[in-house]
Amino acid sequence: MKYIRIYNDAAGESHFEDLEWALAPVSYAPPAPAFDVSEPFEATRAVVFSLPGGWFGVAHPSPRRQLYIAMSGRLEVQVSDGEARVFLPGDIALVEDTSGRGHTTRALGSEPASGAFVHLADQG
Repeated sequence: MKYIRIYNDAAGESHFEDLEWALAPVSYAPPAPAFDVSEPFEATRAVVFSLPGGWFGVAHPSPRRQLYIAMSGRLEVQVSDGEARVFLPGDIALVEDTSGRGHTTRALGSEPASGAFVHLADQG
């Protein structure tokens, strides 16, 4: 399963990286048949949100390490190296640029952009 990582380098610049979770068949909810599942990861809480169309967030680092799961609308994220990507419903990003210059966020068009942030446990 593909996802996009947003991270910052040692100089504080943020970047995108295309990655993929390894999935393996698991009997996750017996007696239902097995299906492909990733390795588990620790999460502390989750929030859902909605941004009005045209909303713009100036450059900021992520307040925490989190997964972003796009649910509706179109959200454009631009990292500090200049690259921009548009996230559509179903897209997932691992947001790890918790320091440095961060990224900007824009809800494209007139429709709201909604999603969920899953707050991840700190890596030790």
